[in-house]
Amino acid sequence: MKGIVMAGGKGTRLYPMTKAVSKQLLPIFDKPLIYYPLSVLMLAGIQDILIITTPEDASDYEKLLGDGSLLGIKFSYKVQDKPIGLADAFILGEDFIGKDSVCLILGDNLFYGHDLTRFLRKAKKIEEGAVIFGYPVKDAKAFGVVEFDRNKRVISIEEKPENPKSNYAVPGIYFYDNKVIEIAKKVKPSARGEIEITAVNNAYLKQDHLNVILFGRGMVWLDTGTPNGMLNAAQYVETVQARQGFYIACLEEIAWRRGFINRRQLKAIGEGLKMTDYGQYILSLLKG
Repeated sequence: MKGIVMAGGKGTRLYPMTKAVSKQLLPIFDKPLIYYPLSVLMLAGIQDILIITTPEDASDYEKLLGDGSLLGIKFSYKVQDKPIGLADAFILGEDFIGKDSVCLILGDNLFYGHDLTRFLRKAKKIEEGAVIFGYPVKDAKAFGVVEFDRNKRVISIEEKPENPKSNYAVPGIYFYDNKVIEIAKKVKPSARGEIEITAVNNAYLKQDHLNVILFGRGMVWLDTGTPNGMLNAAQYVETVQARQGFYIACLEEIAWRRGFINRRQLKAIGEGLKMTDYGQYILSLLKG
């Protein structure tokens, strides 16, 4: 399975912070925002990842992440000249995806929870169709919303409905089989001129090939697209790390625990960052 991080857009809701820098390069407490979606793909066992970004920001991502070899994975980069919707990721990434299945994650979403890896592994097992997730929210009007029948089967997905038919929003992580490329190519732009991911999901729904996994109370999903969202996410990460001692979205730790790199490689990374708390945490893993 391949992975795609959508890290494009202008981040206008974060102006003036994002006038000169991509929002996914801004910090969420002690690490760049893009580390968080990357950590999710790595937890799913995905080692071949495409980062889609803007012409202005591509070189900055390459400077930050390189080719991925230090983490035992592979990063590729693709420029999206104009943000025309999430489904464009599959058209831009057609050659990258090849004949594989693919997981798409938004570059400004943070996921964390005890059962996250289990959910990801379950979704990754798909051989045909699509898997999306449902997350309970207090006010679902701002999201794509899943409607269920009495047997918890999905019967509709609405984008930002005025009267939501459930309180389950669709968070920004999606698993698809290889048919998603052709489905995305057939999607007609919406009223706002975008190739909507909801249209892709509804295409799978019509084929009866859409599966939904519901996140429970133990899962955290944070959208960092606004200043308040970024602040809340940073405070959450700081609190968990300070109280539990475990780091959220430490890519080096995930790479080591998943077997992408060995102890020697992990130590070398930690030594290069030992002047920081982040580097000291990496080195502490080798003592545990």
